[in-house]
Amino acid sequence: MPEALSLARELDLDLVEVADKANPPVVRIMDYGKYKYEAAQRAKESRKKTSHATVKEMKYRPKIGSGDFNTKTRKVERFLADGHKVKITIMFRGREVTHPDLGRKILDDIAERTDDIAKIEAYPRLDGRNMTMVLGPDSKKQAKKAREEVEAAKEEAKALAAQAEVAEASTETVETESEAD
Repeated sequence: MPEALSLARELDLDLVEVADKANPPVVRIMDYGKYKYEAAQRAKESRKKTSHATVKEMKYRPKIGSGDFNTKTRKVERFLADGHKVKITIMFRGREVTHPDLGRKILDDIAERTDDIAKIEAYPRLDGRNMTMVLGPDSKKQAKKAREEVEAAKEEAKALAAQAEVAEASTETVETESEAD
């Protein structure tokens, strides 16, 4: 142990006891400050990788207009694309609560519109005067949609290139015909 301590001082490093119960005790020569820093960086990196899915809420009414419905549903799609869960609430007032089928229809329409990027995590249920449903982002469906969009963009680029070639060829034939005259 004294030899290890003198060697550590000579190298300007720390002597860290790894196993004190062992006979003889196990020690390691290292830069302890650097070790603590690297351990903190590893912990910080592992915290970064955890996902913090927050729950956003969007409230609808049974008598919502189509424009408002479309606006709110686009916002729901944006939340899902950002990786958030979305709690959708239909608020009933007065006698509207006697027509839960209206709220169910709205929730079904939202689920249908977001089907390509989301999955239903909690199916619609009536809680007092509110009907709620929870949608969560579906990464597999979102990746598939992104691949399809890339494929469509490639096809569109090919079509535009083909049109440009046709237009260029037609201008060349017009030029040669005018030169021949």
